[in-house]
Amino acid sequence: MLSDIADDVKGEVSSIAEEYEIFMIQEKSIDLESEKNKLNFAKEEIDEGIGIRVIKDSKVGFAYTSDFSKIKETTEQALSNTKLNKKNENISFAIPEKKIEVKDIYDKSYKNLDLNDTIDFLNNIIEITESLGCEVTSSSFSGVEVETTVLNSNGVNLSAIETGFGSGLSVNVIKDGDISTAYDSISSCNYKDLDGDKLSREVSNRALNSLGGVNVETNDYNVVLDYHAAIGLLSTFIQAFSSENVERGRSLLKGKEGTEITDSKLSIIDDATRAGLLGSAPFDGEGTVSKETVLVENGVLNSFLYDIENANKANTKSTSNAIRGFTTTPSVGPTNLIFDFKESVKLDEIKNGVFVSNVLGAHTANPITGDFSVEANNTFKIENGEITKPIKKSMISGNIFELIKNCQKIDSEIKQYGSYVIPKILVHDLRVIGEN
Repeated sequence: MLSDIADDVKGEVSSIAEEYEIFMIQEKSIDLESEKNKLNFAKEEIDEGIGIRVIKDSKVGFAYTSDFSKIKETTEQALSNTKLNKKNENISFAIPEKKIEVKDIYDKSYKNLDLNDTIDFLNNIIEITESLGCEVTSSSFSGVEVETTVLNSNGVNLSAIETGFGSGLSVNVIKDGDISTAYDSISSCNYKDLDGDKLSREVSNRALNSLGGVNVETNDYNVVLDYHAAIGLLSTFIQAFSSENVERGRSLLKGKEGTEITDSKLSIIDDATRAGLLGSAPFDGEGTVSKETVLVENGVLNSFLYDIENANKANTKSTSNAIRGFTTTPSVGPTNLIFDFKESVKLDEIKNGVFVSNVLGAHTANPITGDFSVEANNTFKIENGEITKPIKKSMISGNIFELIKNCQKIDSEIKQYGSYVIPKILVHDLRVIGEN
């Protein structure tokens, strides 16, 4: 384990540099992919390395290596690299804090996970999908065990181990010349939580139900955003909470602390301490102990996301949101973004609306203004509280900063995709543009 060699690494680095930070990581992974219904890629690998930052004369230098026998040379390179940089009084390293335990983020069954078991898991997904009359476009499985250690000259010495598992499925179906597609994925810290059967059936049913689409009249609708659709739009909104973007003047939320920016029944929390969530860990990439950060409380902007450097610039404290690998220096990023609505509405309360499963082109949204115009995929009419006819190609357009002020939770399962922990979301008066 990395923690077994941590003291030796610290000894080599500290003999060369007075102010230093050591980031060590070992990642064991299993990855499978299929092209259509045939497995075409499988690998097991171990990726490990060390990133070293040093400070000298208020200048920071960084170097990294995947060769643990070259700690001395890497530290010397980091020290030499300080000469290439300007003085930065905002750079500092984490200070020791009381350690915390985060539960249910490690599944010891990873050590006994056999490649053949994962192949069977993926083949089962393919077989069920084909039995339902859909063609598998691609499918995947991944499992990872990550051990991380952070040490620095202030006395921080932290280690953690986590696991993550995931599977994805993309299908299409052709009937009478009509083609539809669908995609979804599942993920968890625990292997036993992955339900490949459910994934196959839900993705296949969505593709089958999307056949025979009808036109929709261009208008403003009550729109239910399924998980992927919601995340596609919210990704633009969440960028505004990065202190890096705030400091650079690239956030519309700059200077709006204490003002209402979302629906008053919505709170947004970034929390790496929650048990069993994919972004949870006892500390971040700089060794700052993880904590809960309330970004929005009952609609009111409360905080941004900070690493140490950007917190120093803003004369505040890190929110433990330093994200990194061993080949990179820290940057600001979310952990688990929990969208907590006080109230919910049932789908059967919506008399006339549109259900959107996914959006294409979310990356084209303006990250500063929040304006977007994206293609809606696997879209359906909502009539008298029921999802009915599929809709042909359509677009949705609007402004995410305005929509988030008038949204509600649909009474639905809370799911995690990437950093987002969300329900299905109802937004009001969203422009849906039908085919001419």
